[in-house]
Amino acid sequence: MRIVFRKTLAASCAALGVALAGIASAAPWPNRPVQLVVPYPPGGAGDIISRLLAKKLGEKLHQSIIVENKAGAGTIVGAQAVARAKPDGYTLLISSGTTFTMNPAVYAKLPYDPVKDFQPLGFVARAGLVVVANKQSPFTSLASLVNAARAHPGQISFGSFGVGTVSQFAAEMFMDASKIRMTHIPYKGSGPAMNDLLGGQVPVLFDTIVSSMPQIKAGKIRALAVTTAHRSAFLPEVPTIAESGYPGFNIDTWIALFGPRGLPAEVSNTLTKALAAIAADPETQKQFKASGFEPADGGPQAVADTIASETPRFMEIAKRAHIRTQ
Repeated sequence: MRIVFRKTLAASCAALGVALAGIASAAPWPNRPVQLVVPYPPGGAGDIISRLLAKKLGEKLHQSIIVENKAGAGTIVGAQAVARAKPDGYTLLISSGTTFTMNPAVYAKLPYDPVKDFQPLGFVARAGLVVVANKQSPFTSLASLVNAARAHPGQISFGSFGVGTVSQFAAEMFMDASKIRMTHIPYKGSGPAMNDLLGGQVPVLFDTIVSSMPQIKAGKIRALAVTTAHRSAFLPEVPTIAESGYPGFNIDTWIALFGPRGLPAEVSNTLTKALAAIAADPETQKQFKASGFEPADGGPQAVADTIASETPRFMEIAKRAHIRTQ
C-alpha cells in the first residue's frame, strides 16, 4: 500500500508540476523583465532615446525594461544578438537606419538579414544631424570650412560616430554636394567622437543634434549647419546645409523598435499599441523634445516601407563614395 501511495503521490506531484508550468507559460506577456538591446555605447543619441523609451515602455507594460548596451561594428553586434534571440518578446532591439539601410550598403556580408531576421514594431523618434567644429578651429561657418577644404584637399579631418553610419553618410553627401574632400576619422559612437572634438584631436564632427546640443548650448563647440531640409526647432539660429548654398540637401536619422522575426501576434500587437500611445502622450513628447528628438509615429508597415525606400538610396551613396567595410 505504501509503495502504491508513494507512486500515486509522485505521479500527482509530477502532473501538478506540469500543470503549473503550463499556467506560467500561458501567463500574459510580459510576466518577467524585458531586455532592450541598444547597439550603441552609453552617452550617445541612441543610448539617450533608448533609456527614455525603456522607462515609458515599462510604464505601459507594467514590467521592467532592462537596457543592455551591445555596441560594436556599426550596430552589428547588438543586431546579431537580437536576430538570434528567441522570438518570445523578451529580447528587443532599438536601432536606427544604420542597422537596416546603411549596413547593407557598406558590408559585403552581414551576419543578419535586415528584413528576414527582424520584425518591425514601430517608429520611436527622429533626429537631425549637425556639422559642429572645435571652438579653437578657424571654422566659424560652413563657407569657411568649404573654402579651407578646397584650399587644402584631404588635409582637414572630420569625425563620425562610425564607418557606414548616418554620420559618415551625411558627411559624404555634403562633400559630394560641395565638391570638397576631407579625411574621415571614424569613432565607436558619438560620445568618443565628441570627446576628441572637444579636445581638438579632430576639428569637425558630423553628429546628431541630440548629442551635440548640450555642448553647443554651453558654447564649447560651434554649430555650422544642420543637415535637415528645415531649421531645427532645437537650434533655430543654425542654418541648414540647403540654405547655405546646397539646395535639396536633407538627411536625418530615425529610431525604431524591432523584435526577432516570428514574435507572437499578441506580443507584437501589444508593443505596437504601446509605441503609438507613447508617441501620442504630451508628457513623452515633451521629454523627447527636451533631449533633442522629434517623436515619430508610425507602425510596422511604415518602418518596413522606410527600409525598402532608403536602402537603394544609401547603396548608391556608398558606391559613389566608396564606403566599404570588411
